[in-house]
Amino acid sequence: MQSFKTLCKLLASLLAAFPLVAFAEQVTLDQVDVTAESDDDSILSTSHLDEEALLSKQVETSDTSRLLEDVPGMSLYGAGGISSLPAIHGLGGDRIRIQVDGMDLLPACPNHMNSALSYIAPTRVGSVKVYSGITPVSVGGDSIGGSIQIEPKPPEFAGPGEDAFFQGEVGTYYRSNANARGYNFGVTWVGHNLNMSYSQSNAQADRYTAAEDFKDAEPGTEGGPVIPGDVVGSSLYDGVKNQDINLAFLYENHLFQLNLGVQKVGFEGFPNQRMDMTDNDNTLINLRYSGQYDWGELEARVYNQDTQHEMDMGPDRYTYGTGMPMLTEANTDGAMVQGDIMLAEGDVIRLGAEYQFYTLNDWWPAVGGTMGPNDFWNIDYGQRDKFDVFAEWEAFWNPEWSSLLGVRSTTVRTDTGPVQGYDNSLAGLWGDDAAAFNALDRERTDYNWDLTALARYSPGISQIYEGGYARKSRSPNLYQRYVWSTNAMAAVMNNFAGDGNGYVGNVDLKPEVAHTLSVTGDWQNSGTGQWGLKMTGYYTYIEDYIDAKRCDFSQCSEENETTTTGFVILQYVNHSAHLYGLDLSGQKLLAETTDFGDFTGTGLVNYVRGKNLTTDDNLYNIMPLNLKLAVTQDLGGWSNSAEFLAVAAKTRVSQVRNEVPTDSYQLFNLRSSYEWKQARLDFAIENVFDRFYSMPLGGAYVGQGNTMALNGIPWGVPVPGMGRSINVALNIQF
Repeated sequence: MQSFKTLCKLLASLLAAFPLVAFAEQVTLDQVDVTAESDDDSILSTSHLDEEALLSKQVETSDTSRLLEDVPGMSLYGAGGISSLPAIHGLGGDRIRIQVDGMDLLPACPNHMNSALSYIAPTRVGSVKVYSGITPVSVGGDSIGGSIQIEPKPPEFAGPGEDAFFQGEVGTYYRSNANARGYNFGVTWVGHNLNMSYSQSNAQADRYTAAEDFKDAEPGTEGGPVIPGDVVGSSLYDGVKNQDINLAFLYENHLFQLNLGVQKVGFEGFPNQRMDMTDNDNTLINLRYSGQYDWGELEARVYNQDTQHEMDMGPDRYTYGTGMPMLTEANTDGAMVQGDIMLAEGDVIRLGAEYQFYTLNDWWPAVGGTMGPNDFWNIDYGQRDKFDVFAEWEAFWNPEWSSLLGVRSTTVRTDTGPVQGYDNSLAGLWGDDAAAFNALDRERTDYNWDLTALARYSPGISQIYEGGYARKSRSPNLYQRYVWSTNAMAAVMNNFAGDGNGYVGNVDLKPEVAHTLSVTGDWQNSGTGQWGLKMTGYYTYIEDYIDAKRCDFSQCSEENETTTTGFVILQYVNHSAHLYGLDLSGQKLLAETTDFGDFTGTGLVNYVRGKNLTTDDNLYNIMPLNLKLAVTQDLGGWSNSAEFLAVAAKTRVSQVRNEVPTDSYQLFNLRSSYEWKQARLDFAIENVFDRFYSMPLGGAYVGQGNTMALNGIPWGVPVPGMGRSINVALNIQF
């Protein structure tokens, strides 16, 4: 709480220093309509999902990242059942900026198990914006990919002459594969100036099953699976509970909001990690102000995130004695202020400042044997302090032409304290690495800057064109810089790539700098919505791309440097890389009938190619060419759809990581929903024909067996996808 008070003081200082507020005269404008979500049409490559577009997705998943599956240019890295990691144009994880209710939430785990989007339940999401092309500096920063903004449902207020009232919703679901079940509940008091709400959700699932057996080793044998057949080990999750209290106060053109959020995850398995999450407690405090003035709009925010995270071997893995507990504590303090100045000619000037201070402690308690008598300190008081300022000008030259120009400065300071191994007297096992790391000057300060230049041309209502250039930069995270042990057992516990390998940090890593060229065209049938087509082509060159090299330390064998099979030990290094690709999406009204309703076809094609230019290797976890086609029928309260998904084989793989190829596959899904009065019933069959497939971005299957040993489990098995599932959900509003 002391850190939150400090944040409030910082926000007051930022507001006092912000030049716009000093001379602004408040005027009485029409009452702000805070229930409507305005779509940002100024950036053509931005995808916007409103509450209506999210409805059918929210009932199908407990993983908020899956709400983004149909966004052009988007792919998902496999992880736990509620923790997939989004990627945009082949860049994922820390390389994209993710904001949840305006907060930049950071993972607090050497495996990134508690990802940003796992902290908001799908049913609480009110809108989504994905910037996949040229990203404005006002929504970018410390990232080289795009940006994702997740907003909860906005507060609603009673209108003039309308009495205050209560409203609420309750929902439940069941999915046959993995016996997944859960509920959500919310109640809101809606007054003329005050909105108070409480919501909670709960989710759990057993291990999911693939469409067929995918392991040949006998269950229970050394290195073999603990569970047999088509059951995917370490894929269950239990005790996922989210609770949120929201207060909103509206005074004329000023909106004040306070959100208190608490999440508890009792257990979450990770089939592509050596460990499982055995507990995760997260608390969020988010205070926001937004207001309208005669010169434009002002927004300010302070927030705090506190995370307590635990990992250990789950029930599907071999454990020895007391296992291997790993503990993490992290705290994030953040603040921002932004002003949008409306100029007389319709142009907009955006000025802003942001601050974030992140601290991390990551240690592994002693359990005896070679894991003792000391606690192992993976990162001891790691710090990542970041300060940003930006300026952006959006100009509307005439009805056909508009432009966007912005620049952003980001200063990132990182540091960490001295570390220790389980037993520093064991030279060559822990002590040598710890002594070498502690002797280093570990503080680093990066001075980064971003630039965005974009032009948009609209010769008519049926066609729009957009093109631009962006320079974006990102500093390494604490695990990339400060993970220090070259011991195989410690290294494999530091892996957020999901490839089964071990990773060692590099204090001297430089920030990544990406140069992106992007062109987008949007064509439609004279604005009638009968058909539309959008295409984005892009090219990105990255200086000092953080990739990996084979470990050449004394603890690594010669075979580690040359083997083309098995799991290996790697170290983060800077290289050069590039990515290029194409997004294509469209829709067409196929038929309008009186008896059978309207039929609409939609299509989506994504292609991305990534290569390390220093080593001539392929970049890791690049989604192969994929196609999605769907036909939807709308008739009264009914909505029915048939969906076809085709994914090409992944043959261009990262050689340095011994990444495993995956075969092509095709899936067929059916969905149906019916709405009446204040209720909605959803029904779906996913993977109708129960096809077996391996997830191209699912990583290496290390979900069961002797996962503490580098190659104590079979290599060459990708994580399989889920077999057929019959899903049903019911939501009622009152």
